[in-house]
Amino acid sequence: MYQDFESELTWAMRHMPRTRAAVAALPDLNGVRLACNMHLDLKMAPLVAGLLDKGAAVYLTTCNPTTVQDDVVAWLERRGAQAHAWRDMSAADWSASFDRALAWRPTHLCEMGADLTARLHQSAGGPQIIAGLEATGSGISRLNGMAPRYPIFNWDDLPVKEGLHNRHMVGLTAWHTFFQTTHLTLHEKSVLVIGYGLVGQGVAAAARAYGGQVTVAEIDPARALQARYDGWPVVDLAAAVGQADVIATATGAKNVLSASHLQQAKDGAFILNVGHVAEEIDVAFLQHLPHSEPMPFVNAYQLAGKTLYLLANGSMFNLTAGYGDSLNAFDVTLAVMAAGIGHIVGAGAQQQAGLYLLPQSAWQPAL
Repeated sequence: MYQDFESELTWAMRHMPRTRAAVAALPDLNGVRLACNMHLDLKMAPLVAGLLDKGAAVYLTTCNPTTVQDDVVAWLERRGAQAHAWRDMSAADWSASFDRALAWRPTHLCEMGADLTARLHQSAGGPQIIAGLEATGSGISRLNGMAPRYPIFNWDDLPVKEGLHNRHMVGLTAWHTFFQTTHLTLHEKSVLVIGYGLVGQGVAAAARAYGGQVTVAEIDPARALQARYDGWPVVDLAAAVGQADVIATATGAKNVLSASHLQQAKDGAFILNVGHVAEEIDVAFLQHLPHSEPMPFVNAYQLAGKTLYLLANGSMFNLTAGYGDSLNAFDVTLAVMAAGIGHIVGAGAQQQAGLYLLPQSAWQPAL
């Protein structure tokens, strides 16, 4: 929780000039009913407040219950938003939030993970959505497996988001959070990065910059080759997991670090995830074991005479235990999101149903 939310918000607004300008450039949003499924932390408050000031009705749900800041939600509700989200809400409450948001009859969706779209497409009924936005690779993967009933614009694959947030900010802030949470550095530690997409690339590069001895596990042949060309030792996961002092998952896939891998991990190993939700690690296997929390967000599990440290219980580490992107970097991301909202209430609403890349003409002015 933030100690002085109003002061924190004023500080955030001061250091997010692109977001302020992008929100100011939005048209009148009266009549727009926007359901947002996203991380609800301090950095989102300037955008949502701006949307409300422009006349939009807003319903808030979260894409990850472990990243919700309750005081942010409360402040936005006082400003006029409706919400069904709180930190560490149960799986049942989280699932119910999607039904509540759709029952609210939104006209547009702004998502991180495509949960609302997936829920809507499970039945033939529901609200008539005009257009939507999707911000994550995991969400795009879900959308590629369905036939959307309305146009959805992908802005995860924009170079400005891939190159800034995915490639640089996730890795940087993950290791900052590691230092703050454990009071340890990466010096003299073997760091295994699982996945060499843009997020994994940033995680590996930042780990080396901070003194870690880094290896990469990647099953995609092209990405494995790229990792070798970037100078990383590419290793077999099953063979390498028992040698690593720190293991970071960065794939966006489910159960990448399985129970068998965890059984092979060395005593004292730290395990963290920077993926969208806590599905990359077999957390359920660990939770049946004796465990404690020696430090906040450090979960110690006893397994066959050894201790494994699962950070933030496998949730998105840099935003669950830390603050995520810096304000100035996220200012770019949020300005593009605001511009995307302008597109789906404007020209984008005229597109045929389907999945599209957010056009450059929509987002480039926000920079």
